[in-house]
Amino acid sequence: MDVQYHVTKEELVIPMPQEVDHHVAKNLGREIDFLIDSWHIKRLVFDFRETEFMDSSGIGLMIGRKKTMDLYRGEVHAIHLGERICQIFEKSGLFRIIIVDETA
Repeated sequence: MDVQYHVTKEELVIPMPQEVDHHVAKNLGREIDFLIDSWHIKRLVFDFRETEFMDSSGIGLMIGRKKTMDLYRGEVHAIHLGERICQIFEKSGLFRIIIVDETA
């Protein structure tokens, strides 16, 4: 999977795919880690505009990137959460560790 990302200064925006399962999360995690390291990212933004499904692997992806960004003293944001993804964030506790920008 090729990540269609956007980098501006120290910000990386990742448009999340329609479905985030084990296979997608594994590959996406590796690519994002590479981009964070290569571009010295300080603000990582996950854009959930197109995402309809995310399983526990997606939750793990988010937690893993949060840990990575903590090492770089950066922030992790999520934007455009639909109803289903918002419920996943609530039930998994991601709201406590990921900054959700509701105005984006």
